[in-house]
Amino acid sequence: MSEHIEAQHGHDEHDEHDGVSQVHATLKGYLRGFMLAAILTIIPFSLVMTGAFAKSGPADALILFLAAIQIVVHMVYFLHMNTKSEGGWNMLALVFTIVLVVITLSGSIWIMFHLNDNMMPAAMQDPRNLP
Repeated sequence: MSEHIEAQHGHDEHDEHDGVSQVHATLKGYLRGFMLAAILTIIPFSLVMTGAFAKSGPADALILFLAAIQIVVHMVYFLHMNTKSEGGWNMLALVFTIVLVVITLSGSIWIMFHLNDNMMPAAMQDPRNLP
């Protein structure tokens, strides 16, 4: 019904108000997003359940790639984010959040990787040297 109303007014899915593009939610858009999200969930699930990969490295990489695509699908179809929403501030906030997450995760992994070397000096690894 909303598509019918938009067609009467000569609008498609986007309206221009004060130079800012606004995306209208339609049932068709939500269904398309839901189907993409479902497919992007079923593929990794079936890969894991069938044991399609002999090594876990390529499977992990594919699952992470599909998860990143699913994040984009959710942001576009359900959160209606694009480069023009809110004058670009939403995209700037997203980029800032991604930078912070990458810094936090890479720093945490670096610390955990080097924690064993820093906490256990070579002299302490031999049980005969313990007091």
